[in-house]
Amino acid sequence: MEGLFLCGSVAGSNTFYNLKHFRQAEEEKQTMKVAVVGATGLVGTKMLQVLAERNFPVTELLPVASERSVGKEVEFKGKKYKVISMTDAIAARPAVAIFSAGGSTSLEWAPKFAEAGITVVDNSSAWRMDPAKPLVVPEINADILTAQDKIIANPNCSTIQMVVALNPLHKKYGIKRVVVSTYQSVTGTGVKAVQQLHGERIKEVKGENTDYPMAYKYPIDLNVIPQIDLFLDNGYTKEEMKMVKETCKIMRDDNIRVTATTVRIPVMGGHSESVNVEFERDFDLADVKALLQSAPGVVLVDDPAAQQYPMPMDAHEKDEVFVGRLRRDESQPNTLNMWVVSDNLRKGAATNAIQIAEYLQEKGLLG
Repeated sequence: MEGLFLCGSVAGSNTFYNLKHFRQAEEEKQTMKVAVVGATGLVGTKMLQVLAERNFPVTELLPVASERSVGKEVEFKGKKYKVISMTDAIAARPAVAIFSAGGSTSLEWAPKFAEAGITVVDNSSAWRMDPAKPLVVPEINADILTAQDKIIANPNCSTIQMVVALNPLHKKYGIKRVVVSTYQSVTGTGVKAVQQLHGERIKEVKGENTDYPMAYKYPIDLNVIPQIDLFLDNGYTKEEMKMVKETCKIMRDDNIRVTATTVRIPVMGGHSESVNVEFERDFDLADVKALLQSAPGVVLVDDPAAQQYPMPMDAHEKDEVFVGRLRRDESQPNTLNMWVVSDNLRKGAATNAIQIAEYLQEKGLLG
């Protein structure tokens, strides 16, 4: 009996040990610490909203911001969370850190997160054209991601919505050239630009002289500014050249030629684009509509007889890319005109970044 008792004790001990470690492994598997870097900004706030709406499996939220914001509170799923520092976030070892804190911050801190084994999804332009870093729109090229990719770039907002609309057409007809003009919301600039537009509108409508910051050199209300970001030596702005270079990288085709004009307009949310696309092969307009109707992340709104077409007000707080005004360019063969609209804070920034995190989590590529 004594031997049996001892044997039973060892067996019971081993069973307990194995069960304990099994439970620990299961708990670790279910744990999803998520850091949002730049959590107090316009895009960071939208990231928190989208994480909640899409029920991303966050078991512990780590809101991160600059030192001056540490200790402030943000809300997520009805709870208040205190903002922490970069170093504290790294020490907490989240599975993923979603950055929206500007290029210089990302260049300094994203490698430190990555060195700690944390996967970074970065919304700035810092890493987009780095050949070693993937630039991802999940509907198009999420398949390139691996567990070794610790810094993943989120593309420019205006590029994202354009390539989501173009990708299904490129697969069938082969894109030769894209001419795009954008009509971009002030929310793409940030809170200061929103305050400027509000202030100018109050002054115009009510005649009240309110104090407001100037995000732009010129008034934006009742005006259009044909400059987004700084001018380069070739006469194009940085925003325009982002669209040129990012399109080829995302669509994995350096032969696509792109030329862009990017414009800021007095709209509060949502970017619009006039896109003229020349294909290698001819197309049937009915087939183009069918391709877009079945494309992931695309909503076709194209009924001229009923005056139905995409507008920023329709895309507001939605994750899809809306496409309409489809028609042949009658000035040359194999060329299509289209109108593309999307919420720049959602699909153009927050939603795309979180869709990347969703893909990584689904494929077991985090941690």
